[in-house]
Amino acid sequence: MKTKLILAIIVISFAGSWTQQQNETKKIEWLLGTWETKTSKGRLYETWTRKNANEFQGKSYYLKNKDTILFESVRLVEKDKKLHYIVSVKNHNNELPVDFVSKNIKDPSSLIFENPSHDFPQSISYKKKGKDSLFAEISGMLNGKQSKQGFAMKKLK
Repeated sequence: MKTKLILAIIVISFAGSWTQQQNETKKIEWLLGTWETKTSKGRLYETWTRKNANEFQGKSYYLKNKDTILFESVRLVEKDKKLHYIVSVKNHNNELPVDFVSKNIKDPSSLIFENPSHDFPQSISYKKKGKDSLFAEISGMLNGKQSKQGFAMKKLK
Protein backbone atom coordinates (compact mmCIF):
# COMPACT_ATOMS: atom_id res chain seq x y z
CA MET A 1 0.00 0.00 0.00
CA LYS A 2 2.79 2.40 0.98
CA THR A 3 4.64 1.64 -2.28
CA LYS A 4 1.53 2.36 -4.35
CA LEU A 5 1.03 5.68 -2.57
CA ILE A 6 4.65 6.74 -3.17
CA LEU A 7 4.41 5.69 -6.82
CA ALA A 8 1.17 7.67 -7.22
CA ILE A 9 2.80 10.78 -5.72
CA ILE A 10 5.77 10.47 -8.10
CA VAL A 11 3.51 10.08 -11.14
CA ILE A 12 1.38 13.08 -10.11
CA SER A 13 4.53 15.17 -9.54
CA PHE A 14 5.87 14.38 -13.01
CA ALA A 15 2.49 15.05 -14.62
CA GLY A 16 2.21 18.39 -12.81
CA SER A 17 5.73 19.34 -13.84
CA TRP A 18 5.03 18.47 -17.49
CA THR A 19 1.80 20.51 -17.44
CA GLN A 20 3.59 23.53 -15.97
CA GLN A 21 6.23 23.38 -18.73
CA GLN A 22 3.48 23.16 -21.32
CA ASN A 23 1.80 26.23 -19.79
CA GLU A 24 4.86 28.53 -19.98
CA THR A 25 5.28 28.13 -23.74
CA LYS A 26 1.50 28.11 -24.16
CA LYS A 27 1.35 31.56 -22.52
CA ILE A 28 3.62 33.10 -25.15
CA GLU A 29 2.04 31.62 -28.27
CA TRP A 30 1.18 35.20 -29.29
CA LEU A 31 4.81 35.41 -30.46
CA LEU A 32 4.28 32.73 -33.14
CA GLY A 33 4.00 33.96 -36.74
CA THR A 34 5.81 36.42 -38.98
CA TRP A 35 6.46 40.00 -37.85
CA GLU A 36 7.67 42.95 -39.91
CA THR A 37 9.26 46.33 -39.21
CA LYS A 38 10.93 49.01 -41.30
CA THR A 39 14.55 49.87 -40.47
CA SER A 40 17.22 52.05 -42.05
CA LYS A 41 18.53 48.84 -43.70
CA GLY A 42 15.13 47.97 -45.17
CA ARG A 43 12.30 45.70 -44.05
CA LEU A 44 13.23 43.37 -41.21
CA TYR A 45 11.22 40.20 -40.65
CA GLU A 46 11.10 37.91 -37.65
CA THR A 47 9.41 34.53 -37.96
CA TRP A 48 8.59 32.29 -34.99
CA THR A 49 7.43 28.65 -35.21
CA ARG A 50 6.83 25.96 -32.60
CA LYS A 51 9.42 23.17 -32.78
CA ASN A 52 7.89 21.11 -29.95
CA ALA A 53 6.06 21.55 -26.62
CA ASN A 54 9.05 23.29 -24.99
CA GLU A 55 10.74 25.10 -27.87
CA PHE A 56 10.10 27.83 -30.42
CA GLN A 57 12.44 28.56 -33.31
CA GLY A 58 12.91 32.05 -34.63
CA LYS A 59 14.79 33.74 -37.41
CA SER A 60 15.34 37.35 -38.32
CA TYR A 61 16.03 38.30 -41.91
CA TYR A 62 15.98 41.11 -44.44
CA LEU A 63 14.51 40.87 -47.92
CA LYS A 64 16.68 42.59 -50.51
CA ASN A 65 15.78 42.39 -54.21
CA LYS A 66 13.79 39.22 -53.56
CA ASP A 67 16.80 37.66 -51.78
CA THR A 68 16.48 36.55 -48.17
CA ILE A 69 19.44 37.65 -46.04
CA LEU A 70 19.47 35.78 -42.73
CA PHE A 71 20.40 38.02 -39.83
CA GLU A 72 20.02 35.72 -36.81
CA SER A 73 18.63 32.37 -35.66
CA VAL A 74 16.99 31.92 -32.26
CA ARG A 75 15.92 28.99 -30.12
CA LEU A 76 13.45 29.89 -27.37
CA VAL A 77 13.70 26.90 -25.03
CA GLU A 78 12.12 26.18 -21.68
CA LYS A 79 14.69 24.76 -19.23
CA ASP A 80 14.65 24.69 -15.43
CA LYS A 81 11.36 26.68 -15.29
CA LYS A 82 12.95 29.55 -17.26
CA LEU A 83 12.86 30.49 -20.91
CA HIS A 84 16.22 30.67 -22.66
CA TYR A 85 16.60 32.92 -25.70
CA ILE A 86 19.55 31.28 -27.46
CA VAL A 87 20.63 33.43 -30.39
CA SER A 88 23.23 33.02 -33.14
CA VAL A 89 23.92 36.24 -35.05
CA LYS A 90 25.59 36.29 -38.45
CA ASN A 91 29.17 37.68 -38.26
CA HIS A 92 29.08 38.04 -34.43
CA ASN A 93 30.64 35.91 -31.67
CA ASN A 94 32.06 33.56 -34.32
CA GLU A 95 28.38 32.72 -34.94
CA LEU A 96 28.32 30.78 -31.65
CA PRO A 97 25.03 30.89 -29.75
CA VAL A 98 24.58 33.30 -26.82
CA ASP A 99 22.12 32.40 -24.06
CA PHE A 100 19.83 35.07 -22.57
CA VAL A 101 17.70 33.87 -19.62
CA SER A 102 14.18 35.11 -18.95
CA LYS A 103 13.26 37.09 -15.90
CA ASN A 104 10.25 35.74 -14.05
CA ILE A 105 7.25 35.76 -16.36
CA LYS A 106 4.47 37.40 -14.37
CA ASP A 107 2.89 39.09 -17.39
CA PRO A 108 2.97 36.71 -20.40
CA SER A 109 2.51 39.67 -22.76
CA SER A 110 5.95 40.94 -21.71
CA LEU A 111 9.15 38.93 -22.15
CA ILE A 112 12.57 40.06 -20.88
CA PHE A 113 15.76 38.06 -21.42
CA GLU A 114 19.10 39.01 -19.87
CA ASN A 115 22.78 38.14 -20.17
CA PRO A 116 24.77 40.71 -18.17
CA SER A 117 28.12 39.31 -19.36
CA HIS A 118 27.36 39.75 -23.09
CA ASP A 119 29.01 42.69 -24.90
CA PHE A 120 25.80 44.11 -26.45
CA PRO A 121 22.94 43.78 -25.92
CA GLN A 122 22.62 42.60 -22.34
CA SER A 123 18.82 42.66 -22.47
CA ILE A 124 16.27 41.62 -25.12
CA SER A 125 12.58 42.29 -24.59
CA TYR A 126 9.27 41.76 -26.36
CA LYS A 127 6.05 43.49 -25.37
CA LYS A 128 2.75 42.50 -26.95
CA LYS A 129 0.89 45.70 -27.89
CA GLY A 130 -2.24 44.20 -29.39
CA LYS A 131 -3.42 41.23 -31.42
CA ASP A 132 -1.15 42.11 -34.34
CA SER A 133 1.61 44.31 -32.92
CA LEU A 134 4.56 44.09 -30.58
CA PHE A 135 7.54 46.18 -29.53
CA ALA A 136 10.95 44.49 -29.38
CA GLU A 137 13.96 46.17 -27.81
CA ILE A 138 17.64 45.41 -27.34
CA SER A 139 19.50 47.37 -24.68
CA GLY A 140 22.57 47.53 -22.50
CA MET A 141 25.97 49.16 -22.20
CA LEU A 142 27.71 49.92 -25.50
CA ASN A 143 31.09 51.67 -25.51
CA GLY A 144 30.58 52.74 -21.88
CA LYS A 145 27.14 54.27 -22.47
CA GLN A 146 23.63 52.97 -21.97
CA SER A 147 22.14 52.24 -25.38
CA LYS A 148 18.92 50.78 -26.75
CA GLN A 149 17.27 50.11 -30.06
CA GLY A 150 13.54 49.51 -30.48
CA PHE A 151 11.52 47.77 -33.17
CA ALA A 152 7.77 48.33 -33.55
CA MET A 153 6.55 45.24 -35.39
CA LYS A 154 3.30 44.28 -37.11
CA LYS A 155 2.15 40.69 -37.51
CA LEU A 156 1.80 39.49 -41.10
CA LYS A 157 0.55 35.95 -40.48
